[in-house]
Parts: sequence; C-alpha cells; structure tokens
Amino acid sequence: MRKIVVFGPGPQFKGGIANYNTSLAKALDRNKDLEVHIVSWIQQYPAIIPRDFIDRKSKTDQLAGTRIKVHYLLNYNRPGTWRKTVKLIRSLQPDRVIIQWAIAIQGIPLRFLARKLQKAGIRVFFDLHFVVQKENSTLDRMLTRRCIRFSDAYITHALKTFDELKELIPTKKFGEDGVPVLKLYHPVYDMFKKDENFDVQSFKSSLGLKKHVFLFFGFIRKYKGLHNVIEAFNLVSQKRDDVSLLIVGELFWSTLDNKKLSTRLKNATFGLAKRLFLNKQDDERDYRPLDLIEKYKLQNQVTAITEFVPNEDVHKYFQVSDSITLFYSAATPSGVESMSYNFGLPILAARVGHFKETVKQGYNGYLAEPENPASMAEVMLQSIDTPIPAEHVYATSAEMSWDNYASAILEH
Repeated sequence: MRKIVVFGPGPQFKGGIANYNTSLAKALDRNKDLEVHIVSWIQQYPAIIPRDFIDRKSKTDQLAGTRIKVHYLLNYNRPGTWRKTVKLIRSLQPDRVIIQWAIAIQGIPLRFLARKLQKAGIRVFFDLHFVVQKENSTLDRMLTRRCIRFSDAYITHALKTFDELKELIPTKKFGEDGVPVLKLYHPVYDMFKKDENFDVQSFKSSLGLKKHVFLFFGFIRKYKGLHNVIEAFNLVSQKRDDVSLLIVGELFWSTLDNKKLSTRLKNATFGLAKRLFLNKQDDERDYRPLDLIEKYKLQNQVTAITEFVPNEDVHKYFQVSDSITLFYSAATPSGVESMSYNFGLPILAARVGHFKETVKQGYNGYLAEPENPASMAEVMLQSIDTPIPAEHVYATSAEMSWDNYASAILEH
C-alpha cells in the first residue's frame, strides 16, 4: 500500500492551515489504496512569539471515521525533534511528503526537513499558500528561497503564486522541462456546512442583527482590512438603517494573559526582533480597527465577537449573513473565501491578489478598489440592490472539491 505524509499543523491547532492540512489528509484517505499520515508540529514558531496557537474550544474529532495516523513531533525550538521527524518519515517510506508552506519563519526547520528527505530519496512537494509574504521583507524572501528550492514539485493555488515562484527562483526551470508545478486552487472546505435544522432567525435576533448582514470572519490581522470594512460600513449605514456588520474573529495578538511576566517578556523580545529584521517599522500588535466602531458611533449596527469560534459553531455566523467582506490589502487564496462558497455567500472583495481571478463581477460577487472605502461601500450597497443568487456562488466552486484536488496531486 502506498503511503503519503502530509506535513503541517495537525487538527489540534487553530486556523486555516491546520484546517487545510487536515482536509487534504482526509481527501487522500478516501483513496483506499493509500495509507495517510499527518506529521505535525508541536510548536510551529520561535518561543518568543506571543500567541497561543492551540485550538482549545472545538470538540468535534475531525479525524473520526478515518484511517489517518497523526504524529505530533516537530518543535521549532528543539533541533533534536527536527532529526526525529526526519527519522520517523524515513521509517514510513512514503511515496511522497506534502509540506504546507505558509510562513517564511518556518523555513529554518523546514529547510532541514526537506533537504534531508530529498537526500534520502523521498519526493518532496511544497504546497505553497504564498511565495511573497505580506510583509515582503528581505529576510522573508531569503528564508523562502533557501527552503522551498528543495522540492520535487510545487502546488500553487493561484496564478499570482506561480508568477512569484518564477520571480523568486529565476535560476530554476519549471513545467515540462523542469520542476513540475501543479496550478490548482484552494478547495472548498467540506468541514463547514449548512445545518438545515438551524434556527437562523432566532440566532439572528439574539445577536441583534438587522435585515441585511455583512460578515467579516477570521483572525483579525491588518492585511485582512477590517479597518476598510468598518470605514465602508459607516458610509453604508448613513444611507440605510436596515444593515448590520457582523465581525467574528480572534484578535490575533491578544491570546495570552498580558499580566504574566512571561507574556511581557515575549512581547518585548518579539517587538525587538521585528524592528531588527523586518523592513516595516509598524507593529501589527498596535492594530486596533475596532476603535472605529466607537469613533463612528456604530455600536447599534455592529456586532463583534472577538474570540476564537469552535469549528462546530462556524456555520451559525455564515448562515445569518448575506455576504462576506474580504477588503484585504493583499491576498493569497483565502480559506474564508473557500468557506463562503459552502454557504452560497456572495463575495465582496478588494481588487487585489487572486480575488481578481476568482470573483466574477456581478456573477458570484463584486470587486471594489483597494484601500478605497467609498468604492467598498458602493459594492456593499450594490449587493443589496442587485443580489447575487446563491446558485451562482455554488456554481463557481462546483469543481473545487477536495477529492478533485487530491486526485490532481496523486497524478504527479
């Protein structure tokens, strides 16, 4: 029986990459001729990063009913575990190892892993969630270049990512005459689905939501543009009194107790490291978009749930909403966009990154000019005046299944 290792955060972690890695493993596991292993981090980042990455709320066992074996092993801060991870994967003798590449700082241990596996004759595939990181620092580009060159094939989710790959490693040949590149997509999550028995109106009333609901969902990070969403919604609320903005997302840098000495030390050390190694001097930990709610006196129109939502509760917030707002400043394929397809939610996005590929103007959503709240408010109003049929949203993603995605990988 062929064996495949999917390396990345296992299901005990929060966030889109953990959901993605787990969903890919499950899709591969549906092939009865494969034995699938998730080899996961224990600690994904340097110890100085002041954030809790573990999902301590979700109760559902995402791997129930599968044959998948999970190995939590690699600790970023303990090089001895890097060697143990290589040893474990070599002992499994897999047909290939698919490594999730999502943040440049992980390039230090992942370079060690990929290089050692290639030397052992094991095929390595890098599944690229990005090539050029949002911060686009010299250090990020260097770590990315040094790590992902140890790959026998690449998986990309957008044409933009493929173009960035060619630019980052210009000496490498790609395609038929070089390293294979699978130009795919971000599959539609099958772990988040509508609950047909869910009482939408009751939940909507409990949150104090009005007739038309715009949703912002996911970790609150600066590049995701929640400030743009609130600025635009303020303009919309001046023209209509039947609208609500629903914000559901954990404050990314507020998951630890700041009263603890260990947290204060991490914050100080992390802040110093960012100033020393990144091009930009602004610190995302000072990003406070929710202050705009009070500034514009939107307390009666905006509902904000700023904590991590368990997987089993995610559907509730999508089912009470009418559209998803993705007014990002920069965009690689988005897990939140993928989730929206499952609920038939029209996509209101900024004309940046891969959104220009996936959002078909007037068919499955509307595009606004980047960093332009007036343009964003215009498409929000347009989504009410000229609604997008849910059937169009479903049709857009009809071929973007995990099974199709897994089959494409297995063909190479």
